[in-house]
Amino acid sequence: MGKVRTRKETGKLYLDFMYAGHRCREQTALMDTPQNRKRVNALLQKVEAMILLGDFNYAEYFPDSRNLKKIQASQANSGATNTSENGRASDTPLFADFADQWFLESKIQWRNSHTRNVESILASSLKPAFKDKRVGEISKPDILAARNKMARRKGRGASGLMAPKTINSHMTILRMILTEAAERFDFTNPYLNIKPLKQQRVHIEPFSLNEVEKILETVREDYHNYYLVRFYTGMRTGEVDGLKWEYVDFEKREILVRETLIYGQTEYTKTDGSQREIPMFGPVYQALKSQYEATGKLSKFVFCNRLGEPLDHNNVTKRVWYPLLEHLKLKKRRPYQTRHTAATLLLASGENPEWVARTLGHSSTEMLFKVYSRYIPNLTRMDGSAFERLIQSRVIENDKEVGDETE
Repeated sequence: MGKVRTRKETGKLYLDFMYAGHRCREQTALMDTPQNRKRVNALLQKVEAMILLGDFNYAEYFPDSRNLKKIQASQANSGATNTSENGRASDTPLFADFADQWFLESKIQWRNSHTRNVESILASSLKPAFKDKRVGEISKPDILAARNKMARRKGRGASGLMAPKTINSHMTILRMILTEAAERFDFTNPYLNIKPLKQQRVHIEPFSLNEVEKILETVREDYHNYYLVRFYTGMRTGEVDGLKWEYVDFEKREILVRETLIYGQTEYTKTDGSQREIPMFGPVYQALKSQYEATGKLSKFVFCNRLGEPLDHNNVTKRVWYPLLEHLKLKKRRPYQTRHTAATLLLASGENPEWVARTLGHSSTEMLFKVYSRYIPNLTRMDGSAFERLIQSRVIENDKEVGDETE
């Protein structure tokens, strides 16, 4: 459905509507007044009625339009293959226009952080890649070419380029858009049999228990409780930074994970599975009691700055975390390794993997064994030694039986 809009530069009204697969914007000489807006709306309704009836003559209504040539060319091409799928494809909107429409229709079901992420992917990646393409004209080679171009862009991957995981997330958005477009405009979805790129195994570098203790002994006093909670609960950065006192249950000795902090604002957690209760392990209870004395009356946030605002993660990392590791001559590692450390220590202590998965906010144990398996054997001796002991015990038993028989 078209709209009557106002051009900011001139204050004059213009028509914005779709025709023959093109988004058309036609300027008027009328200023934006209630009376003029009513007149232009009436014109727009007439235009759209004619389009619906198939009797609209673009040149008759807008003889001096810059859109006239491309409209006539599009009509000539579609006339030759009017009943073919190519004809239907040429009548579809430009990818950028449909992507915007899909985004507006879909974002109501998303978290704010996901909305920002999708908006960024559309603006920086997908719309530039298909800016001159109609959504029904995009082919499988076009999709693969766009993906190859992404793989050459600078990024945060190990090679300095976009990581496969990032590329896959961009391609997922493209697949969703094309799937919706194919259903609406009745064309074959070109996103068929395109498998995600293989991702490298997650590389983690957890701290040993000795290193954890050394860090907690040395860190600034005002950040001691903060890092202790991180190391012994495995909470994600946004979860611990966004933790509020209302979600700290001292009576049951539980931390209720209900929100996460993103761009300074708290919102629903990463997934439904991230909603969980974490027991206050060991010194965590006393650390939070101590923290309440420091910030309980200052802020609704457990960990905050002097103004009672949540911590700026990047600032804390640069001012506290990295200098601390350098001082202790420990390898530079991202603060997220505190979560990996908690996971490996819990598993190494012999805790049930399913319980550990729930505590960390994973939906299943699959992630645990996929990410942490190479560390668990060294820490728990589940490395074949038990099987070796079984075999040795059987050899000893057999030797004993043989000895008994020969006596």
